[in-house]
Order: sequence, then C-alpha cells, then structure tokens
Amino acid sequence: MKETKEFFLEELNKHKDLNKAKFFPRFFKTGPGEYGEGDLFLGITVPKQRLVAKKFAPKLSLDDLQSLIVSPYHEVRLTTLLILIQKYQTKKITEIEKEKIVKFYLKNTKYINNWDLVDVSADKIIGDYYFDKNNVMIQKLKNSKDLWENRIAILSTFHWIRKGRFEETLMLCEHFLNHNHDLIHKATGWMLREIGKRDIQTLRTFLKNHATKMPRTMLRYAIEKLTTSERKKWLELKMEN
Repeated sequence: MKETKEFFLEELNKHKDLNKAKFFPRFFKTGPGEYGEGDLFLGITVPKQRLVAKKFAPKLSLDDLQSLIVSPYHEVRLTTLLILIQKYQTKKITEIEKEKIVKFYLKNTKYINNWDLVDVSADKIIGDYYFDKNNVMIQKLKNSKDLWENRIAILSTFHWIRKGRFEETLMLCEHFLNHNHDLIHKATGWMLREIGKRDIQTLRTFLKNHATKMPRTMLRYAIEKLTTSERKKWLELKMEN
C-alpha cells in the first residue's frame, strides 16, 4: 500500500514541465562553481507547488517531511517548506509543536540551499518563533560559514521589520558589510529598503554611517525606492570613497 508521501510525489510530478526544467537550472545558477551547483529541477511553478502543499499539509507528518526535504529535486524541497509553513501557521498549533517545526528547520538548513527556499520560509518560521525570544540562534546563523544560514539570519528579521523592530536587522546589515557573496549583499540591501519603507530616517542614518563601506549591490538595493536625486547622492558618495 502506498504511503501518503508517495501520493504527494505523484501529485507533484503531474505538474512537471520539460521546458521549465531546462530553464530553471540556469536561473538558479546550478553550474559548476555556482551557488546552486548540482541542484535538480522538475520544472514545476511555485503556484502549482502551493496547490499541492495545501492539499497535503494536513496529511504529511514531520517524519514524512524529513524524507522529502532531502530530495535532490528543488521543487520537492520547496513544496516541503511550504507545507512546513502551513503547519507552523495552523491556528491551533501549540508552542511545543512550533518548537518541533523550528528544530526540524534548523536541523535541515543544508537542504534549504538556494535563495528562494530561504526567502519563502525564514521569516515565517525562524523570524516568527524568535521574535519574542533570545536571539542567540540568529547570532549563530549570522556567524555560520554557510552562505544559506547567513541568508536565513538576515531574512528571518523581515518578520521583525514588519513588526516595526529594526535593531537586529541593522546589526546584521552592519555585520555583513564585508561579506564576500552577492546574495548576502542583495538580502541586506533588500531588508534595509524594507526598513526605509517604514522609517526613512532610520535608513538614512544607516546610509550616513555606512554608505561608503557598503558593497555596491547592497547600496543599490537599499536605495531603490528613494528619489532619483537622493539615489544619485548616495551613489556619488560611494564613488568618492
């Protein structure tokens, strides 16, 4: 008799698209030496994955999800994370159940190994869980030598930004000023931009203190929503130093 996870995989595979399966590896940089090296794709769009996740979230246990999160196929891992989010956001979930989901997530960060996997999940699980707790885990992720754990750290704080709390994000952005990867420059710039949408003066203060040291990509992402004249001012300041 088939297990539920086998029905899940069959359902997911119904949405395969050969053309997308050929395109996605280039989009997600899976070539030799690239950040997504070796990842495999079925060619399934995110909206289709969300439909499958919604259908199977109540049926799959964490043990089932453990066998799925290690899949070599990107879409299986992403749909697994979408299910994990749905479980975490269940209205009647207990604190103990939340803790189990968070432990599952942190145990499996090596499989949350591309920017979309991080971005869809980090704030909704890690950010939410640690919002009113000691942020030692965020510090651990920040100090990790793993690119994706670094991105989880900064993206987790998106939840806090939405709640109007910016201190941790600003601290992480300052910490990552000298990070060597473009994906962290983009993530930190994005979070600074989100702060600026809510409190432009906080963004300007950060720029005043750090614009000359910010990687160019980080700066461009951070100032994207500013006026043309103000963007020009910050970019010229960067060029002068």
